[in-house]
Amino acid sequence: ADGLAHRNTYTALDDDAAPMPEGRDVVVSLHRWERDRKRLIDWPGRIAVRIKSDETPAAIVTDLDAIDMIALEFPTFRDGRAYSHARLLRDRYGYRGEIRAVGDVLVEQLAFMLRVGFDAFEVAGAAGEFRTVADEISVQYQPSSDGRVTALERRHAPY
Repeated sequence: ADGLAHRNTYTALDDDAAPMPEGRDVVVSLHRWERDRKRLIDWPGRIAVRIKSDETPAAIVTDLDAIDMIALEFPTFRDGRAYSHARLLRDRYGYRGEIRAVGDVLVEQLAFMLRVGFDAFEVAGAAGEFRTVADEISVQYQPSSDGRVTALERRHAPY
C-alpha cells in the first residue's frame, strides 16, 4: 500500500493437476490449496491462495503462517463480501501477510479497501491514480483494521 505499481511475481495455477513451476511464486484456488496442502506448505517459492467471494477465509486459518498472500476476489464491484473477508483476516485471525483485491476492483473503492485490511490491488490501467484516491478521505468515522483515529476519538482527545 505504498502507492506504487509493482510487478506481479505470482503465477496463477489452474485447479487441474498440471505440473507446478518449480521455485516460482504461485497463486492457487482455495480448492487446490485444500487438495494439495501438504505439498504447497513445503513449496520453495511464495504461496498465495485466491478466495472467491462465496468461500470463507476460515478454511485456511490454521495455515496462515504458510501463506504469503491471500487474493480476495471481487466478481463484481457490487459484491462486498471480500471486504468482510479482509477484515476477518486482519482483526480476528491476525493475518499480517499481503491481502490483495482482485477481480472487478474500482479505483473509487481503494480507500475503503485500505480501511479493512487490503494492502495490494490488481487495478487495470489505474495504478497512477492509487495514491490520490487512497488519500482522498481524511476523516474516518468508523473504527477499522487500519488503526486510523476516528472523528469521535479526535473530538474527545485531550488537547
